[in-house]
Amino acid sequence: MSGPVVVGVDGSPSSLTAVAVAAREAVLRGVGLRLVHAFGWPAAHVPPTGAAPWTPGAAGLRELIDGTLTEAERRARKAAPGVAVEREVVVGEPVLVLEAESRTASLAVVGSRGLSRFGSLLLGSTAGHLAAHAACPVLVVRGRPRPAGPVLLAVDGSPASRGAVEFAFAQASLHSTDMIALHIWNTRTERAYDGPADPPFVTYDEDRLRDEEQRVLSEALGGLREKYPDVAVHRRLVRGRVRHSLIEATSEAGLLVVGARGHGGFAGLLLGSVSQAVLHHADCPVAVVRSGEERP
Repeated sequence: MSGPVVVGVDGSPSSLTAVAVAAREAVLRGVGLRLVHAFGWPAAHVPPTGAAPWTPGAAGLRELIDGTLTEAERRARKAAPGVAVEREVVVGEPVLVLEAESRTASLAVVGSRGLSRFGSLLLGSTAGHLAAHAACPVLVVRGRPRPAGPVLLAVDGSPASRGAVEFAFAQASLHSTDMIALHIWNTRTERAYDGPADPPFVTYDEDRLRDEEQRVLSEALGGLREKYPDVAVHRRLVRGRVRHSLIEATSEAGLLVVGARGHGGFAGLLLGSVSQAVLHHADCPVAVVRSGEERP
């Protein structure tokens, strides 16, 4: 998809950091940057359908939002001189506005924390909701910036993760960085047992199990190393707890890329508490790519 990079703006420090990241991503992709501020009207003051969101009594509010977008644009041009910027104020709930914007975007970018007023973007489960339902990849900017850090790809071998694998390769190529393909396994993985009646907690062939997990990792990368010959790929097979191992690995990464199913809910590695742990505790930005999405 050649649509713009869309970034949610609410004036918080986190959203301004996201604007700078989004501006650089737009330049690398050769597309424009769209700054979006979602304005949620109190129920008693919703303007008539089709009316402008401004009223004579709301002049101060208009100046506040204009100032927020002006500062965001300044940050964008400082981070990526020459980036084409457009600004938009949309009436509606932030998560629904950004979900709608994602339908024509190549990438949606948000900060990890928002404000509690005027278009707060990431309070409660908003990041998770957007990551699960957006029509394009979602980049949640959090953790410590490492522009030259490798792209860390969480590999689970599921069909839903194929889009994430290609997105990770493309990101590493765009940023001229290495890629770490990480597959986490443990002895409860239900593969390669001695027999169909052997439960994983009673008996297993660890060598065979490790070989099977290595095959999963290799097959997940199939065909893309040839498509992206400029990307140096480091395969990493780790035995351990998924949540702990994945978060720990982000301490050296510039970006974590994970896959998600097309109808919400994270696939494979990212089920339930693991998805929340990654989005809230990763030490680097997190990109969530739903199955079937366009690649950059």
